[in-house]
Amino acid sequence: MGNCIICGTSVDGEICESHEEDAVFEFRGTTPSQLTPGRYYRGTVDGYADFGVFIDIGDHVTGLLHRSELDKRLESLDWEPGDEVFVQVLDVRDNGNVDLGWSIRQREREFRGHLVETADDEFLPEDDEADETDTDAGPSASDANADAGPSASDANADTGPSASADDAGPTDESSPSTGGTETVAAESGSVAAESTTVSTSATDDAADAEPEAEPALKRTTIDAIENQVGSVVRLEGEIIGARQTSGPTVFELRDETGTVECAAFEEAGVRAYPDVDVEDVVALEGEIERHHGDLQVETETLEVLEDEARETVVDRLESAIEREARPADVSLLADHDAVTAVEEEIADAATTVRRAIMEARPVIVRHAATADGYVAGAAIERAALPLIREKHTREDAEYHYFERRPLEGRVYDMDAATDDVTSMLEARDRHDEQLPLVVLVGTGSTVESADGYELLSLYGAEALVVDDSRADEEIVDAVSAAVAPSLSGVDVADLTSTALAANVAAHVNDDVRDDLEHLPAVSYWENAPEAYLELATEAGYDETDISERREAVALEAFYQSYKDKRELVADLLFDGNADLAAHVSEQFRDKLETELGTARENRSVQEADGLTVTVLDTDAFTHRYDFPTTILLLDALHRREREESAATLGIGEDELHVRTTEAIDVRALRNAIAERVPNGGVHVVGGQDGHVEFLPGERDAVHEAALEALAETLA
Repeated sequence: MGNCIICGTSVDGEICESHEEDAVFEFRGTTPSQLTPGRYYRGTVDGYADFGVFIDIGDHVTGLLHRSELDKRLESLDWEPGDEVFVQVLDVRDNGNVDLGWSIRQREREFRGHLVETADDEFLPEDDEADETDTDAGPSASDANADAGPSASDANADTGPSASADDAGPTDESSPSTGGTETVAAESGSVAAESTTVSTSATDDAADAEPEAEPALKRTTIDAIENQVGSVVRLEGEIIGARQTSGPTVFELRDETGTVECAAFEEAGVRAYPDVDVEDVVALEGEIERHHGDLQVETETLEVLEDEARETVVDRLESAIEREARPADVSLLADHDAVTAVEEEIADAATTVRRAIMEARPVIVRHAATADGYVAGAAIERAALPLIREKHTREDAEYHYFERRPLEGRVYDMDAATDDVTSMLEARDRHDEQLPLVVLVGTGSTVESADGYELLSLYGAEALVVDDSRADEEIVDAVSAAVAPSLSGVDVADLTSTALAANVAAHVNDDVRDDLEHLPAVSYWENAPEAYLELATEAGYDETDISERREAVALEAFYQSYKDKRELVADLLFDGNADLAAHVSEQFRDKLETELGTARENRSVQEADGLTVTVLDTDAFTHRYDFPTTILLLDALHRREREESAATLGIGEDELHVRTTEAIDVRALRNAIAERVPNGGVHVVGGQDGHVEFLPGERDAVHEAALEALAETLA
């Protein structure tokens, strides 16, 4: 019987069952069956496959770390063959295959203990070394140990059984009387002080002399540390994140040039510097290292700055943000009256996005789940990602600090806002993340979104909106910036959200302007302004290229509509993959034509006071869960029917959509219907460009009232 190296419990071996996952094992067995599932092992990268990474566990066993087990994309791993890594053995199959799991702990010191596992035993590494020393040294070694007295064992006892070689630091192996070097433990490492037998006069001289102060480190900036790996530097800035791993505490530090993660180790799983919180302004000293490819600072000292020292750093941060955040000037992608009307708002929106990136706040883009919405959201994403990569040293920063979340409909309602608030509070509480900037694109510009914005504001989260819809004035005060030309009184009939978002994106990051020039043309189903068509042609996209990309994005927007599909959308829009766009757009046309044919066979043409209206029962003659969506189908149906019909009416179980050649105010239509069906629960979702909802029991009455109201409105 022995004692657990971590808790001291009596065990048959070296570690109790409850602490097996707190230790790392060095495997010296010869077959997979000798591994223990659930334990963490030191391994070596053997090579990559499309489905994962092969890891050698010891000299004789290889396991697979499948890509599904990773906490990041396989392509973002920077492991090279031969690199030492730490993994968990999940299972050993009957055929000898070993399934491995990811370990967030990738340094030995992040584990609470280190053991050697053989075919039939486990032991501490020092026991193995002691056996070898005894064998080599012979009896004299034992005599020397006996002469040394109990002090050596006392020192080991003080260190504790769970300390590994990485954690313990240098030890004092020489007595002061021998004239050797004495190591004095310090908070962040060790300081070597020479202790020798010297003459009295020399001692007196030393006593009289003033101790020589260690020269203070000069401040450096985060953008300059890449070439200082291995050096100790001093950084000053704001703590913007802190998370506790099973090993060190990881602080995220921001200065005027970027952000970097700083690891501080007190004890495995124990919060280092517990008095340091997010938003504290600090001075930090530490050694620059590369941790799996990412720059990281190994913290040696961390001091919270106060008073004048704090104000100096705060002023430096604020000055840099003010200087860099706002675009130097506004240069629109093309001449377009509706966009020109909001030049100042475009600059404000771009400034807000750039500032969030510079302050290391996550940016969440909520865009409509339509072709226009996806293209508009992708434009802002294209501009933001390079800036995020530039500001952060983490290779996965672009996935951590930017997210697109498609949104059904034109309203940022309480359901969507609650989802965002829940996510941001979890991130704040679990990882000390800052609150995000929420960017609404192609949605959220009407009063129905006010409650959602209010919920965000109660927690101090910022929002801005970019929308081509006819917006409501109430939204202006609810968001930091509103890019909505209708509020300036201009005609928005020839406008898309992409035309606005692409211009915002060009001012967020001028370096990607060329990548954005074809996007406005892609977003128009018909009658694209000539200026945008010319811009796309100059960028190398002809009419077929434009239409295929629009159709392909529209189809992909439907599938997994709640996901951003970042890489797929980028392939369709930016990477010149014409074959992919052509393939997907062909599917779009086939599916749309099939459903359009069914709709035309089952539509009815009705008259109301001399007005011809095409009516489709969308509840009975559309496939609710198949492509295309009702909105897309009605748009296409109206384009086919508009020469014979002034309007197309789609009526479902409890909602009504209308399409007209001339713009119609859906709120006015709702009012006219409600007058005729006062008990129908008739209301509008999405403002003047939205749709009408009603009680299912009043469907027939609403249908008749809608025809009369259309005739009255369009007369």
